[in-house]
Amino acid sequence: MKVQIEIDNSSGFCNGVVRAIKTAEENLSDHAELYSLGAIVHNNSELDRLEKEGLKVIDLEQMSLLSDTTVLIRAHGEPPSTYELAKRQNIKLIDCTCPVVLQLQKKIADTDGQIVIFGKIGHAEVNGLVGRAEGRAIVVENIDQIDKVDFSRPVNIFSQTTKDPDEFERVCNRIREKMADPSSLTIHNTICRQVAQRHSKLTSFAKEHNVIIFVSGKESSNGKVLYELCRQNNPRSYNIQSLSQIDRKWFKNGDKIGVCGATSTPKWQLTSCATFLKIRLKNYICSKLYSLLYGNYSRF
Repeated sequence: MKVQIEIDNSSGFCNGVVRAIKTAEENLSDHAELYSLGAIVHNNSELDRLEKEGLKVIDLEQMSLLSDTTVLIRAHGEPPSTYELAKRQNIKLIDCTCPVVLQLQKKIADTDGQIVIFGKIGHAEVNGLVGRAEGRAIVVENIDQIDKVDFSRPVNIFSQTTKDPDEFERVCNRIREKMADPSSLTIHNTICRQVAQRHSKLTSFAKEHNVIIFVSGKESSNGKVLYELCRQNNPRSYNIQSLSQIDRKWFKNGDKIGVCGATSTPKWQLTSCATFLKIRLKNYICSKLYSLLYGNYSRF
């Protein structure tokens, strides 16, 4: 039994997450602990690593009980109300909002009229965008929810930065079809360029391999989108959060195995997965040979 194992070079943390984690590590080197408002990345393995270094994840309710301390704002960004809370509580903020998200927040704040945001309801980034719109934003997760929109009025539509570009296009096209004046639809292409490119690259990667092992945290919105993209292009795609979920039955002789992940998946986790597969499949091959030669028993 021979297999090939390849890691997708385009997978791994996006620039915004890399920046946030690097900033957290730099501050942790000078302090015993640091608070992060929400999970800095939707990946339990990486969160466990940072927690051991002193990073403590809190929510808004816990932040409201703090004062005279330091809190890190993650790459997803926050609404204005969070900054107002920090000011009242005398909390120093280390703002790691992704520059792409910051630009999107500013565009929404500067836009008049009806605002539609294509994104996941309740997602941290979307909450920040809704806050910048000061209650004027309508959030839609898919085509089935566009009836929230007033088609008789002009529409400005934006997208959460990590959404599927093709799905965003479908939503925009359906809204245009329903509008009284289609020319009054203004589409703001706010999907992160790095994320958009990853979709096309991952599509090719999934098609080039017999089996896809997609590594991501279960809370990762981007991970769910990208895994579904892999599954659509390769039915032998498997989504795992930890190595213990890997099943040897997924693999066949001669398989070319691709290991990839979300924008919230660290490179070290992809490397660990590839190494684990090599060792496990090697041991599996040895055990099968031993079984064929000597039977299902050992003298040792």
